[in-house]
Amino acid sequence: MIQKTFHVTSLGCAKNSVDSDSMTQLLGQDGYRLVKTPQQASVLIVNTCGFINPARQESFAELRALAETKRPDQILIAAGCLTQRYGSEVAKQVPGIDGILGTRRWMDIVELVRQLRKSPHPSAGSGLRPEPLYHLPAAPTIGKDVRKTLHASPSTVLRASVAGASAYLKIADGCRRPCAFCAIPLIKGTAVSRPMNNILTDARRLRDLGVHELMLIAQDTTDYGHDLGMKDGLATLLEGLTTANPDMDWIRIMYIYPGYVTDRLIEVMATHPQILPYLDMPLQHAHPATLRRMHRPSNMDWVYQTLARMRATLPGLAIRTTFIVGYPGETEEEFQTLLDFISEIRFDRVGAFQFSSEHGTASEPLGDPIPAEVKEERYQRLMSLQQNISLQVNQSFVGQTMNILIEGFDKGLSIGRTYRDAPEIDGLVFAEGQAEIGGIVPVRITGALVYDLTGVLTTK
Repeated sequence: MIQKTFHVTSLGCAKNSVDSDSMTQLLGQDGYRLVKTPQQASVLIVNTCGFINPARQESFAELRALAETKRPDQILIAAGCLTQRYGSEVAKQVPGIDGILGTRRWMDIVELVRQLRKSPHPSAGSGLRPEPLYHLPAAPTIGKDVRKTLHASPSTVLRASVAGASAYLKIADGCRRPCAFCAIPLIKGTAVSRPMNNILTDARRLRDLGVHELMLIAQDTTDYGHDLGMKDGLATLLEGLTTANPDMDWIRIMYIYPGYVTDRLIEVMATHPQILPYLDMPLQHAHPATLRRMHRPSNMDWVYQTLARMRATLPGLAIRTTFIVGYPGETEEEFQTLLDFISEIRFDRVGAFQFSSEHGTASEPLGDPIPAEVKEERYQRLMSLQQNISLQVNQSFVGQTMNILIEGFDKGLSIGRTYRDAPEIDGLVFAEGQAEIGGIVPVRITGALVYDLTGVLTTK
C-alpha cells in the first residue's frame, strides 16, 4: 500500500507560503499526512521562487538536493514561480523531477499526484523518469481556476498561512502594474481579486483558530477589487473585515502601491482601531527621472502630501518602504536625491536592494551598466543612513508602554512585536518576564537598538 505522506518546502515570500499551505490542505483532504522531514515523505514538493536570480538559484539548489537523494518510491514535484516561467529549464537542469506545477495551478496538486501515482515509477535500476509530467497553463492566468477546485470546494480551502497568532491572508494574486524591473506579471499574470465574501469567510475562520493579527497580502493590495468593478475596493474590504470580525485585534495592510492611497482609505484606517497605523509602501526611488525609467509613479509631490496627510490623520503611523539602488542610469546626483529624501521623511523601516536585471522585463534593454562595487557602496551608504534614523526613532519610544504580540520565550525574555513591526522584516521587542505566547500584553520600553526594543512586562 502506498504511504500517503508528503513534505513541502516553501521558498520566497509570504504569498508563496499561502499557496503552500493551500496545497497542504488539499492533500490533507485527500488522505495525505504532512511530515517534518523529506525522508519520511512519499511526495516531495518544493514551492519555488523565481523573482530574481538569487531566489532562482536557491530554488534550483533545493530541487537538486532533493533530486539527488530521493528514493525510488518518492515523487518530487517542482511548483511555484520558477516552474511557471522556466519549467523546461528546471526539467533540464534538475534530472529526477517527476512533476512540474505552475504557480497558479496550486489547486491541482492532488490531481497531479494521482496522475504521477498511476504511471510506473522508475525503479533504482531503470534510471530516472525521462520527462516530468507538466501541469502548466498556457499562460499565467487564473480566472476561474481558483474558483473551481477539483477535489475540494474553494470555501474549504483557507487561503492563508498561519504562524502562531498571526496569519497572512491573500486577497488577490497577480499584478497589472508596468514596473520595468519586475517579472511578477510575467510569472503571475494580471491581477485577479478574490471574491470579498470568500475573504470575509477566511477571516472569520482564522479568528476562530485563535489568530490575533490578520495581514492582508497581494502583489498590490490597493488594486483589490479593480477587476471586480469595485471602486476603492481595499477600503470597502477593510470595512467589511472590521464589521465581520469585530474581535480581531490587529489588521495589517501590506504592499500598498504609490498613488493609490485614497482619502477614503485613510479615513477607514483612522476610524477603525483594529486597522494598524502601519503603512508598507514600496517607493523604489525618490528621483523623478529614475522613477520614470522604472515605469513607476514619479509624482513626488503626491508622496510628500500623502505621507504628511496620513501622519496628521493617523497618530503614531509607522512607515515601511523599499528602495532599489544601482538602477540603470542612476547618477550620483539621483542617488543623493534618494538619500536626502530618506533623511527628510525619516521612515521607520527601510529595505534596500541592489538592481538585478531580469530577462523579459522592460528594463532588460537597459542592461546592468552600474558596476557591482558602485551598487554595493551606495547600498551601504543608504543602509548606514537608515540605521541612524531607525535608532533615533526607536529611542523615542523609551519610557512608553506599548502593546506587544508575544511570539516566544527564551532565557527569561518574552519576545514579540509592536504594531510597528511586521513579521520577519521588521523589529522585535525583548521583554523581561514571561507572558502567554499568542497574547497581546503591555510592555514598558526601557531600551532601544537599531532595529529592536527592550522592555519589561507590566500591567499598566
